Amino acid sequence: MMDVLVLNSGSSSIKYQLLDMDTRRRLATGLVDRIGERSGRLIHNGEDVGADGFADHEAGLRAVLDAFAARGPALDQVGAVGHRVVHGGSRFARPELIDDEVEAAIEELIPLAPLHNPANLEGIRVARRAFPALPHVAVFDTAFHQTLPPAAYTYAVPVEWDVRKYGFHGTSHAYVSRKAAELLGRPYEEVNTIVLHLGNGASATAVRGGRSVDTSMGLTPLAGLVMGTRSGDVDPGVLPYVARLTGLTLDEIDSALNRESGLRGLAGANDLREVWRKADDGDPDARLAMDVYTHRIRGYIGNYYAVLGHVDAIVFTAGVGENDPRTRELALTGLDRLGITIDPARNTARSAQARTISKDGSEVTVLVIPTDEELEIAEQTVNTAGVGRTPPH
Repeated sequence: MMDVLVLNSGSSSIKYQLLDMDTRRRLATGLVDRIGERSGRLIHNGEDVGADGFADHEAGLRAVLDAFAARGPALDQVGAVGHRVVHGGSRFARPELIDDEVEAAIEELIPLAPLHNPANLEGIRVARRAFPALPHVAVFDTAFHQTLPPAAYTYAVPVEWDVRKYGFHGTSHAYVSRKAAELLGRPYEEVNTIVLHLGNGASATAVRGGRSVDTSMGLTPLAGLVMGTRSGDVDPGVLPYVARLTGLTLDEIDSALNRESGLRGLAGANDLREVWRKADDGDPDARLAMDVYTHRIRGYIGNYYAVLGHVDAIVFTAGVGENDPRTRELALTGLDRLGITIDPARNTARSAQARTISKDGSEVTVLVIPTDEELEIAEQTVNTAGVGRTPPH
């Protein structure tokens, strides 16, 4: 087998992991942060590597390669580079071996993800220059949701607008739903799950037999659940109403919905731990924020229960889903009639492992499964046509 280098390039950062695909073991992990600023830094395997900032992504990736050379591990067994790309539109339903044509297609999709695809594309271009002999694979957040049926992805708007639901967090939903089937000891194609990816960004997905059949995010990552700074679902009529009332432009409203809404808009903080602290101190806005947050989750659980017909498991994942028992409990309150009950002791027990938190005999198993998007990207990378099973020499 071989090692895979996974790159996740953001607008001012590069997250990376090196994985041994024989053992599925992490060999290295790191972060280049604040690219373009004098305060830019590189953390390699937990060590703060001294730096005077990085002018651009190329400088950041060069610093990463220098860190590998100076501190290890060696990159001589790397056989491919996997890249996270947020939006693949309707064109990309699976991972793609990157060539100039794929690069151009990702660039054409920038209007669908103007905050994400440009940075993903810059990381691809820099890495292809740094590793010209290696295959590079684009793994798209939207690809897992290309199995949505037309009734789920179609918006009831004029056809000439040419818009539809795409969905996001696909690598996480794919990884976690597959792991859920493994924990249940059943074939993936026989298991129905509702996956709740709850982090600063959050989404829910209904997975029927390994295929996404509905998901909460839409054309953009703004739709669906309440998030750290994003509103989630809002009546579209709010936009023209606020524009007329306040004089804000469409771009200003869009920015507010993405950056100043969600928990931040309701409670003044986007970190759920801070929101809970404020609620415990008697802040009524914070208490309301948590009620709104979990009410929205319950609504999507009920929606997707109806879509799936029967549900084998509900799975919590990502930072909040994995680590916040109070939010998990509140999100499932009142769902006993649907066969969804959690065991309080199991729910509050601290663990970094995948685990069951429902009561014995519950009709629907409730699971907590740590997501591993980097491993999923690496798995999809090595399984892409055109990627060899051994590193090139």
